[in-house]
Amino acid sequence: MGCSVVNPADRRRVVITGMGAITPLGVGVEQFWENAVAGQSGIRRMTLADPSNYPCQVAGEVPDFDYTQFMDRKDGRRMARFSQYAVAATRMAVDHAALDLDHVDRERVGVIIGNGGGGIPNDDEAMRTLFERGGMKVDPFYISKRLNNMAGGNISIQFGLLGYNNTVATACAAGTQAIGDATEVIRRGAADVMIAGGAEAGVCELGLAGFASMRALASAHNGDPAHASRPFDRDRDGFVPAEGAGILVLEALDHALARGAVPLAELIGYGVSADAAYLVAPADNGSGAARAIKTALRDAGITPDEVDYVSAHATATDVGDVAETGALKTVFGERVYEVPVSALKSQIGHLLGGSGGVETIAAIQTIRTGMILPTLNLEHPGEGCDLDYVPLTARAADVRTVVKNSFGFGGQNAVLVLRRYDA
Repeated sequence: MGCSVVNPADRRRVVITGMGAITPLGVGVEQFWENAVAGQSGIRRMTLADPSNYPCQVAGEVPDFDYTQFMDRKDGRRMARFSQYAVAATRMAVDHAALDLDHVDRERVGVIIGNGGGGIPNDDEAMRTLFERGGMKVDPFYISKRLNNMAGGNISIQFGLLGYNNTVATACAAGTQAIGDATEVIRRGAADVMIAGGAEAGVCELGLAGFASMRALASAHNGDPAHASRPFDRDRDGFVPAEGAGILVLEALDHALARGAVPLAELIGYGVSADAAYLVAPADNGSGAARAIKTALRDAGITPDEVDYVSAHATATDVGDVAETGALKTVFGERVYEVPVSALKSQIGHLLGGSGGVETIAAIQTIRTGMILPTLNLEHPGEGCDLDYVPLTARAADVRTVVKNSFGFGGQNAVLVLRRYDA
């Protein structure tokens, strides 16, 4: 079920040594975290597409992003926005890790990036050009911008990384699954360092139309965007679309220590499962999610009693939030009421395939700083949502071990277990 069967004591330990974030709450981990702990919202009226004709008119868009700060202007023009975000977040993560790529074996450095839609905004532009000016006027870089694998491809090109390279496209679980898969690559000895996480930039009219026609998007707070994303709340009415990237430098512990790196946290468990149930809804009572959480805990070699905090998937859909709550009750039993759970999507919206990367960074920051992010807008808990969701304001706590959940369309579930690094 998506995890190693080797005894945890007998395998390579995997640590995080660098992080980079592009989010609706700011560019860079420091700015993102400061705004998140302060309880700010990054959700505003949508500008990347004209939402006038749609029920959802708000989004979590990245403010003040200039790709030329992270790459050559010409190279950036040949990338879709999700690739620009991925490359930029990677540069921040590599710098944060103090990883000198000229003094490591580049054949032992790999890349796995998760995303859901690739360069879907480029479809809007290409279709307009096709119908208004003819096919031969379509951007010659349209295909290379559009493909899901180009975030990972562009990272490998920009940084000269010659090792294992892959793309995970399991919808909303993709970023988390990419980090878990990268951990397995290091564990089995196929790489010493992996660049992993998620990137998404799908706020466009085509994406808006598709999700709106599905009735999956929030629509009741267009005039008050900061209150639109309401995980676990009685008045939740769908998710808020968002964009961004969260990228980690994952490293074998022996490799990190040999070069003098300081581990930020350790990734000790990973679990994956399939609901085998519905296309866009979770399995009844979150049974598939519960299996993934149990697998991740078993992979980590710990019991549910050792978990201090859960970073929830929590998209603010009626069935999704109830199913995740049910999954946690299945795993934790009566102790579930003692475990704080919170939802970053209440602050930044749903980054789809990019969510897992940014939310994993937030989980690591919780371990490092002792601050649990709040679930904003949780004013009246909905029916079936009766856990400690850390409502409205951040909370200080001694957090050693975190479970990070991500669940995607098609019933594809991925869960990580992160722990404070202990030499």
